[in-house]
Amino acid sequence: MVPFKIFAILVVAIAMSMALAHLLELPGKLRLAKEQYLAVQAIYYPGFTYGGAAEPIGIIVTAVLALAAKESSSFWLLTASCAAMVAMQAIYWIWIQPVNNVWLKDTKLEGASGAFIGLGKLRSPGAGTTDWTDLRNRWEYSHAARAGLAVAAFVLLVAAVIRPAA
Repeated sequence: MVPFKIFAILVVAIAMSMALAHLLELPGKLRLAKEQYLAVQAIYYPGFTYGGAAEPIGIIVTAVLALAAKESSSFWLLTASCAAMVAMQAIYWIWIQPVNNVWLKDTKLEGASGAFIGLGKLRSPGAGTTDWTDLRNRWEYSHAARAGLAVAAFVLLVAAVIRPAA
């Protein structure tokens, strides 16, 4: 089980690093004009598509660890870690992906990025939301919330893994 726990920590750390990258860019991106901001946005999708695969894998591995620890004192830490990972995904699909669709409506993405971004094409960003700064703020601050959840998921997972067996 130790190799699986190490794998789980690595996967959740990757998910956390992706979320923290967005958070660390926030102050600089908020200073960009619309044209600059939209130009910068297009660079994310290829790399973050692949790195983003860590999130559903993180949900699976934390759930497996929680189920394996049902009788352990680590159960609730692992369950909370898994819940934080699920909340990250919920924020992505409810608030971020619809904005991605607006940013990318005239962009043709290839390969995995095109397939992944196409998953949420049916959702609109919300009634009357067309101002680019509203969409930008929604995208950026949703990523900030995800970063907080990612840190929580990571800390809870590590606390559960290093906790002495009870």
